[in-house]
Amino acid sequence: MTKPPLTLLLAAPRGFCAGVDRAIKIVEMALEKWGPPIYVRHEIVHNKFVVDGLRAKGAVFVEELSDCPDDRPVIFSAHGVPKAVPAAAAKREMVYVDATCPLVSKVHIEAQRHADNGLQMIMIGHAGHPETVGTMGQLPPGEVLLVETPQDVPGLEVRDPERLAYVTQTTLSVDDTADVVAALKARFPAIVGPHKEDICYATTNRQEAVKAMAPRCDAMLVVGAPNSSNSKRLVEVGARAGCNYAQLVQRATDIDWRALEGIRSIGITAGASAPEVLINEVIDAFVQRYDVTREQVETAVENVEFKVPRVLREPA
Repeated sequence: MTKPPLTLLLAAPRGFCAGVDRAIKIVEMALEKWGPPIYVRHEIVHNKFVVDGLRAKGAVFVEELSDCPDDRPVIFSAHGVPKAVPAAAAKREMVYVDATCPLVSKVHIEAQRHADNGLQMIMIGHAGHPETVGTMGQLPPGEVLLVETPQDVPGLEVRDPERLAYVTQTTLSVDDTADVVAALKARFPAIVGPHKEDICYATTNRQEAVKAMAPRCDAMLVVGAPNSSNSKRLVEVGARAGCNYAQLVQRATDIDWRALEGIRSIGITAGASAPEVLINEVIDAFVQRYDVTREQVETAVENVEFKVPRVLREPA
């Protein structure tokens, strides 16, 4: 039986970013240096396949620092942690390694700098997301006000409308964030923004590739985890950019083949915490069912690399 033809458009860049790469490397190097078990507070990155792989090597994932023993090293996830967490680890004289993405750390420094200058902070982000919790936790409780949508802006109660600054979660939709920023500037004309966009280069690049690909696709799949903010944003960006069917899948086994009946073209991308092996698994699933013609849609080339902390580069 002949396979139906299918054009498979592959977004570039896609998948792992430098911050995720570094965080995974930190856990692997810690296991090598100190041996298992190594404790990790929260999922190191939002991807079950990655977390399960590290767990098999001896990483123990916990929700809170109180779940860790004093005598084993602990790693803080790529999303960042409130200031109270490393302070508590230091008090307990624990060995700890901070795997916070340097671009998230940049936002933390920014928030502290604005606060030191007497400005009240507003954070654009998703309530409860580990990155939002970590950034808001850089300052005392109540010092950072959270907004998620333009609709949240009218209800903000600020100390002084002339003394405000805003930061954003690094994994948001570029377009959605622009709408919130516009609402903030309309209500608070004196508000101070970041020197450089807080949304990280990897999030922006992956969204741009999806925007370029979406109008040419009958359907689009984003490989990523349901708790991954940047992956969910890619689905929304794809739908908004003109793709009628945009879905998030964790693995090839999640593909709804009935929903894809009759398609002639499919776009595939992946969130920043999805490994290439899962992307290839999805591509292989299409190759088995279709006569596939592949095409890469490249909108940027990434060559960013972040160093791991010095403690892991020194011998045990």
